[in-house]
Amino acid sequence: MKKLVLSIFVVSALFQSCSSDDDGGDGGSQVVAPATYSFEREGESSVSFSGQTTRIEMGQEFIDALKDTSKSEADLDGMFAHAEGDADFSDADLNASDKSIRSKTAASSDYFSANTTDANEIKAEFDTWIKAQVYEVFPNWNVDAVAGTAGKIQEAGGGSTRYVNAKGLELNQAINKGLIGALMADQALNNYLSTAVLDAGNNIANNDAGTVEDGKTYTTMEHKWDEAYGYVFGANADPANPNADLGADNFLNKYLGRVEGDTDFAGIADDVYQAFKLGRAAIVAGDYDLRDEQAEIIREKISEVIGVRAVYYLQQGKANLGTDMASAFHDLSEGFGFVYSLQFTRKPGTNEPYFTKTEVDAFIATLLNGNGFWDITAGDLDTMSDTISAKFNFTTAQAGS
Repeated sequence: MKKLVLSIFVVSALFQSCSSDDDGGDGGSQVVAPATYSFEREGESSVSFSGQTTRIEMGQEFIDALKDTSKSEADLDGMFAHAEGDADFSDADLNASDKSIRSKTAASSDYFSANTTDANEIKAEFDTWIKAQVYEVFPNWNVDAVAGTAGKIQEAGGGSTRYVNAKGLELNQAINKGLIGALMADQALNNYLSTAVLDAGNNIANNDAGTVEDGKTYTTMEHKWDEAYGYVFGANADPANPNADLGADNFLNKYLGRVEGDTDFAGIADDVYQAFKLGRAAIVAGDYDLRDEQAEIIREKISEVIGVRAVYYLQQGKANLGTDMASAFHDLSEGFGFVYSLQFTRKPGTNEPYFTKTEVDAFIATLLNGNGFWDITAGDLDTMSDTISAKFNFTTAQAGS
C-alpha cells in the first residue's frame, strides 16, 4: 500500500472550494462532475471495471449458446458456472478468467449475505431453466408447440420462429432477462453501491488519505463504485461516454437504451450517467453524503428500467394473445424475465426491493398456472401490469406503449 496524491488536473476538474462560513458558506466542497466518466491519479486512469466487462461478455456468449441445440447441459453449466482455465467459451481470455456468472448471481451484500436460502434457491432456478432448455426444448426443436408440449411456433406473416417449453415460455429469454436483475442490477444496486461495501473496513480512512490498493491507481472505494458502473456501461465502445452507443449488450445497457427511447422516459439514461459521474467525483472529494445521494438516484432509475420493461412486455404480449401466439409468447417470455428481476430492484431510502421474492413468486405462479402462456388472459396481464406500475412513478399506459 502506498499514498498517491491526486494530480492538480483532477482536483480542479472535480471540485472547487465553497466560500467560508464568514462569507455565508458552509465550509464544505462543491463537487463538480467531469464531462465524461474519466478520472486520473498522477496522470493514469484510476477507473477499473474489467471484471464486470468479463462477466457481461460471458453472459453474451452464454445466452447465445442457449439457442444452440448442439450444446449439452454440461456445456451450458460450464458457461454459467465457469471455472478458471476451463474451455467453456470461444474467447481464450474468458476461459483464462477466474470470473463466473453464477458466483455473482443473487450474491449482493445487502440482499443475500445473510439470506443464503433465497440466494441458493435463485441459483437453483437458473440451473433448472438451463436443464429444461436442454432436455425439454432442444429435443422438440422441430416439433410444433401446442399447449402442454414444447416445440417451435412461428410469428404471423412468416416472422421469427420461437422455441418454447410446454407452457409457451422461451427459457433462453427467461434466463437472459432474469440475469438483468439477478446479476447486473443486484450487483450494481445492492452490492457495489452499498455503504456496507463502499465503507467496509478502512475504506473511508484510506480514501480520505488517498491510499490506493497495492499496485493500483485507485482506492478501494473508488474501485467499488467503478464496478457498479461496469455492470451498466462495461460493454460500451467508449465506456467514459456511453450514451453514444446504448445497447452495447443484451443486459442493462440495452434496456436502459430502450427505455430512453420512449418519450415518456426520455432522459433516464443521462440521469443514470450523471449520477454515476457525480458520485465518483464525490468519492474523490470525500463527500460521502453526496455519494450516497447519487447512489439513490441510480437505484431508483435502474429499478424503474426493470419495472417499465416488465409492464411493457406484459402489455405487448396481451396485444397479441389469440391472434399471433408466437409473438405473444416471445413478449411474455421477456416480460417473465423482467418480472423475475423485480425482486432485485431497490426502493430509494430503503434496504428493500420494490417487490419481494414472495410477491415475485406469486407473479410467476400466475404466468405459469395451468398451461401457462397458452391459458393466460388479458385480465391477468392487466392486473399484474397495474400492480407493478402502482409501485413506481409511471402508469401502465406510459410503460406499455
